[in-house]
Amino acid sequence: MHLQHLLSSALCLTSLVLSLSASSLGNSTEPEVLVVASFPENNPFGHVVNGEKNSITVTVENKSDRNITLRNIAGSVSHPETRVLVKNLTSVPYGIHLLEGVKLQLPYAFYSEFKPGDLRLNIWLEHELDDETYRVSAYDSIVTIVEPEASILDFKLLSTYLVVSGLFGGLLYFAYLSFVPKTKSRKTRKAPSQSVSASIGNVTATGTASYQEEWIPEHHLRRGKSGKKQSGFASGPSGDELSAGENFGTEGKRRKGRK
Repeated sequence: MHLQHLLSSALCLTSLVLSLSASSLGNSTEPEVLVVASFPENNPFGHVVNGEKNSITVTVENKSDRNITLRNIAGSVSHPETRVLVKNLTSVPYGIHLLEGVKLQLPYAFYSEFKPGDLRLNIWLEHELDDETYRVSAYDSIVTIVEPEASILDFKLLSTYLVVSGLFGGLLYFAYLSFVPKTKSRKTRKAPSQSVSASIGNVTATGTASYQEEWIPEHHLRRGKSGKKQSGFASGPSGDELSAGENFGTEGKRRKGRK
């Protein structure tokens, strides 16, 4: 029994040594590549602006004794505490060769459309050697998502304000025409005066008494009727006119008798 225990212990130790040696050999085949990403000098706090092109510089240094091929640079955004993936960023392909001992700087840009606040930004580089792909982390830190600063002289913002104000003014005008009641026109109130003036014009033009008595006061109508009666009596023949005719006839007869 004691011999069997020693043999089992020896077998476990041998298997552990073999696994460690295999893992050490596997790690020795991966080339040593140093990758560091940093924001530009005009963004010292590492703010990520929504709706704009955010640039970051990735520095790659090949410290191995073999040549490698840079495939792409990509990234992702995750929750700052739980590291739950929020969204994968754009992958930028390169496909260039990096010689041993050479240092190179590569640009990387991405757009942000996230809710303002803190998120974890992770950027990595993938390189290839002997048909095997390796991933090296370049940036893994918490960044702040901010909104762009509003400018008074921004042409896009001004044009947006003009379009919105025009649409709002058109809606107000349409609502005014739809819901405000229309006032009565002044032309309808002047209709009686126009008919009166038309009737007066007809009377003056024709010289006849085609007038409307309803528009004339009663005392004027009474005076007009009494004047007509007096003129009727005056139009008849008078005694003076007959005597004058008779005198004219007698004077004519006297002249003939003298001749």
